[in-house]
Amino acid sequence: MTPEQTGFRIGTLAIVGVGLIGGSFALALKKAGVVNEVIGVGRRPTTLEHAQALGVIDRVATFEEAAGCADLIMISAPVGSFEAIFEALAPNLNQRARITDGGSTKGNVVVAARRALGAKVAQFVPAHPVAGSHESGPQAARPDLYVGRQVVICPLAENQPSDVSYVREAWLACGADLKTLDAIVHDEVLASISHLPHWLASLYVAHVAKQPNAATCLAMAGAGFGDFSRIAQGSEEMWRDIFAANREAMLRQISDLQDLLNQAELALRANDTAWIESMLTQSAQVRRQWGKGVFRGEQGHDPT
Repeated sequence: MTPEQTGFRIGTLAIVGVGLIGGSFALALKKAGVVNEVIGVGRRPTTLEHAQALGVIDRVATFEEAAGCADLIMISAPVGSFEAIFEALAPNLNQRARITDGGSTKGNVVVAARRALGAKVAQFVPAHPVAGSHESGPQAARPDLYVGRQVVICPLAENQPSDVSYVREAWLACGADLKTLDAIVHDEVLASISHLPHWLASLYVAHVAKQPNAATCLAMAGAGFGDFSRIAQGSEEMWRDIFAANREAMLRQISDLQDLLNQAELALRANDTAWIESMLTQSAQVRRQWGKGVFRGEQGHDPT
C-alpha cells in the first residue's frame, strides 16, 4: 500500500547527521510527500547550513529541540557516537517520538540505547539501510537512494508493534525493500557481505601504495582496480567505528578468509590448476546468480 492509502504522515522529522544516509532519508520522505517539516541536528554548523541551503532540511535545531518536537528521529552518524546522541536526546524525548537509525552495526547500538535511554528504549526501532556510496556529506544525498534497496529492521523486545509499524512505513515511503533480522544475526551477516569487503579494499589499496613501484602500479591501474578499490574511499571515521563495533564478527570472518587464502596459496605453490579453476568457476557462478537476483527470488539486471 502507498503512504496515501495508509494515511501515513510525519509531522516533524529530525535528522541527526545530515550526510548521505540521513540526508537521503529526508529527501525521500519529502519526495513521497509524507513529512511536514525536516529539522537537522549535528555537531558541524557549516554542514547543517549547507544541508539547509540544499533543501535537505528546512531548519537547524538543537538536540533538546529535536527531542521535544519530533515525531520521528533518524540517527545517521558514526556508530561510535550513538551513545552520546542517545544521552543528548533522552532528557527531553517526547512520548510520541520514534527513533530509528542508519547504523551499519546493531548489537553495540542496542546496548548503547538501553544504557542511555533507559525505559525510553522502547521508542527506538533499530534499522540499517544496506545502501550507500563512497560519497559523503549533504551534497551526496539523493531521494532515490533507497528505492529497491534492502533496509533491515531489527525490532527490540521493548518495542510496541505500532512503533515498529510506524518506522516500517517511513522506510517503505522511501521505496525500500524491508527485511527483519535479530540484531546479532544482522551483525554477523553484515560482517560477511559489507564490512569484510571494505576491510579488504582498504588493505589492498594500502598494499599497492607500499609497493616500491607504487606510482607505476597506480598509473597503470584500470577498471578492475577502480571497481575493487572504490569503497576504500568511504568515511574513515564511520568505518573505523564499524570495525571496532563489530570486532568479534569481523575477526571470525577474517579467520575464515585466512583459511581460504592459505588453501589458495598452497594450490598456487603446487600448481594445482584444477583447484584454482574450480574456485574460479564457483565464484563466477555465484556472482552471476547474485547479479540476476537469484538469491532474492528475482530476475533482473546486475545492479552494480
